[in-house]
Amino acid sequence: MKLFLIGLPGSGKTTLAKQLASKIPLPYLDLDQEIEKAEQKTIAEIFKGRKEDYFRKVESQLLKSWCTSDFSFVMATGGGAPCFFDNIKTMNELGITIFLDVPTIEIAKRIVSSKGEERPLLKASGIDGLKDQIEFLRSQRIGFYKQAKMSFAGNQISSSQILDELKKESLL
Repeated sequence: MKLFLIGLPGSGKTTLAKQLASKIPLPYLDLDQEIEKAEQKTIAEIFKGRKEDYFRKVESQLLKSWCTSDFSFVMATGGGAPCFFDNIKTMNELGITIFLDVPTIEIAKRIVSSKGEERPLLKASGIDGLKDQIEFLRSQRIGFYKQAKMSFAGNQISSSQILDELKKESLL
């Protein structure tokens, strides 16, 4: 079984993927960490030195490699991962995609409170500027996110909610 958590930066993909992985139990993967390992650079360094196009190609190659592997896992994807190179289609064909639909103001609050965490596409100062950037990203990506097999909306999505729905749908 392959579970992919998708959604905007700051929507809780990493936190919930770790929690789900421990409850199911399956190995936890973070796609951004896998990219950093493969490239031996941080995501910010890749964006700065090689730019977003290069990053998206590496992201897609690694994602598709994991998708076609024999491994089962729970993966936190990067926010843009479903939106490039038919990645959402691949994830849906080979696993279960779960969209975390968190309101943009909540995401902005989370990002502001997590000082120091690098998010290359979100550089605005102040919560209002950040909220505007997040809303713009959402408008570009929502069509991809809505293709997910499952969707959870709200400020406080829990791993228990996701687990219950997976069981209800006989996916576990």
